[in-house]
Amino acid sequence: MNPENATVLVTGASSGLGEEYVRQLAPRCARIIAVARRADRLDALAAELASAHADIVPLQADLATLEGQGRAVECIRQQGPLGMLVNNAGFGSFGPFIDDDIDRDLAMLRLHQDAVLLLTRAALPAMRDAGGGDIINVASVGGFLPMPGSAVYAASKAFLNSFSVSLQSEVERFGIRVQSLCPGFTHTEIHDSPSMHGFDKSRTPQDLWMPVDEVVRESLAGLDSGNVLLVPGVMNRAMVVDALDRELALFR
Repeated sequence: MNPENATVLVTGASSGLGEEYVRQLAPRCARIIAVARRADRLDALAAELASAHADIVPLQADLATLEGQGRAVECIRQQGPLGMLVNNAGFGSFGPFIDDDIDRDLAMLRLHQDAVLLLTRAALPAMRDAGGGDIINVASVGGFLPMPGSAVYAASKAFLNSFSVSLQSEVERFGIRVQSLCPGFTHTEIHDSPSMHGFDKSRTPQDLWMPVDEVVRESLAGLDSGNVLLVPGVMNRAMVVDALDRELALFR
């Protein structure tokens, strides 16, 4: 991606990692389409970053709905081509699957999977024609680990990992880079949402938590490393390696 002339689209841009991607990319690109459900937060972010190099374009859309997905795809058609796509929008839930709200689980899959596929498919042809581009899919260490109480969330993130690895093999010859970012515990609002009721953040050791700015810095720097699966944080990487070793032991 040539950052000075690039248009970037970031989903889930009103808070957490998405907002931080906008902040860190704003001095480095021409325009950022910031997508989220909360228009007031998007407007406030655009106003705050008005003096940045990038023009911040707020787009209110709920990507768990067909209408919201359609709005975002149409925005890519009208305001693209994109030099970078950050598929970050998402939410979690906590509790046994047998008692889960199945409609909420299906909405999670529409957001974590359907929206990612639709936006990626909309962005790729122009990236291919331009000879390059970057796609970041925000997954989770949960894509590698058993997560009792968050079974659907973990499965959706495993999907993103698998999709990203396969997609990179397909589009590498066009100069397109794909990254599946797999953060661990990160200081965002995701754990404070009603769907995470019952999750006790205090039970997770403080040294396992990472700030959003550090996670995003590792993600953007990691695009040059060629690692499709990027796990930020030394402790998170050790945890994933241990989990994979345990999984492989089942086949020995």
